[in-house]
Amino acid sequence: MGANPLLGVFLCWLGGLASASFYVPFRKVHRWSWETYWLAAGVVSWIAAPWLLAGLLTNDLLGVLHAVPASIIFWTYFFGVLWGVGGLTFGLTIRYLGMSLGMAVAMGNCAVFGTLVPPIFHGQFSQLLIQRSAIVTLVGVGVCALGILLAGAAGVSKENELSAEQKQASIREFNLKLGLAVGTFAGVMSACFAFGLDAGNPIKALTVAYGTSTVWQGLPVLVVLLAGGFTTNFVWCAALNLRNSSYREYLRVPSGSVSAELAPHLPNSERKTPSLFWNYFFSGLAGAIWYMQFFFYTMGQSQMGRYKFSSWTLLMASIIIFSTLWGIALKEWRGVSLRTKMLVLLTLLTLVGSTMIVGYGNFLGLR
Repeated sequence: MGANPLLGVFLCWLGGLASASFYVPFRKVHRWSWETYWLAAGVVSWIAAPWLLAGLLTNDLLGVLHAVPASIIFWTYFFGVLWGVGGLTFGLTIRYLGMSLGMAVAMGNCAVFGTLVPPIFHGQFSQLLIQRSAIVTLVGVGVCALGILLAGAAGVSKENELSAEQKQASIREFNLKLGLAVGTFAGVMSACFAFGLDAGNPIKALTVAYGTSTVWQGLPVLVVLLAGGFTTNFVWCAALNLRNSSYREYLRVPSGSVSAELAPHLPNSERKTPSLFWNYFFSGLAGAIWYMQFFFYTMGQSQMGRYKFSSWTLLMASIIIFSTLWGIALKEWRGVSLRTKMLVLLTLLTLVGSTMIVGYGNFLGLR
C-alpha cells in the first residue's frame, strides 16, 4: 500500500477528534477522586486497548516484541514514562484552564517539540530546507504554531473579560497562572510520545517483515510506549489513592444524592447514589476514546510519505480544532466579546489551513 497524504490527514483528524473528546465522559463520573477515575480509564487506554487491537490486527505480536533488541524496547518504554508525566499534568491543565485554552497551551508546546526534534536529532533538518516540498510542509508547521498562538490569545482575552463568577461557572477550578505553568510543562513532556514513536521505528519494520499490513505497523509500538505511560500514571495515582484514602472508591461510590444529569441513566433504585457500574463505564469509555487518538494517528502517519514527522503537527492542530469546538458546545465561551469570538474563528481557520498546507507538502514529496 503506497503513501496517501490525503488519507493520512483524514486519519490524523480522526485521532484529533478522539483526543479532544475523551475528557467529556468524565463529566458523567460522580464523586470519585481524580486519581480514581484517571487510573480506571488508564487501564483501558494504556493496557487493555493497545494489547487487544495490536493482538487482533498485527501478526505474531509477542514474537515481534521478543525479537526486537532490548535497547529499542527500553528507549520506547522510557519515552513513554516521560510522556506519562506530561499526561498526568495534562489532566491538571484541563482542570485549571478548561478544554479550549488548556489544549492550546499544552498542545502548542507539544506540537513544536514533537514535530521538529526528530528530524533535528537524525540530522535531516538542514536537508529539509533545500527541498520545495519540505519547505511547504514546514510552512504548514509554522502556520499551525500561529494558530496555536491565536488560540492562546483567545483564551487570554476571554480570561480578561469574564467575571470570577462566570469563570467558576464554566471551569470550577479556573486558575490562569497555575494552568499556564502546568500546561507548558505538560506540552513539553507530552512531546516525548513523538520521540517514543520515532525510537520504535525498528519495531514497525519488524512487524511489517512478519507480515503485518503497513497501516497497522504502529500498533506494536503503542503497546510498549503506552506501558511506559501506564507505569508513571499508576505510581502517581496509587500514591494519591493512599494519601487521600481514595482507594476505597474502586469498590464503592461515596453516598449522597445523584445529580439530575446522571439520574436518567440509572434505575430508580440507584438514583440516590451514583452507580459504581456507571462510574467504571464512563471512565472506561473515556479511556477507549483516548486510545483511539493514537490508533488513528499511527494509521495516518503510515500514509504521510517522506515527511511523516509532520503528521504530529496534523494531530496537534486537529486536537485544538475539535477541543475548541467542544469548548463552544460546552459554553466555555459564553459571555465573551465579539473580539474574542473573532479570535476563536481565526484560530479555527488558521489551524484548518495549516493541515491543508502540511498535507499538500507531503503530497509534493511523493513526486
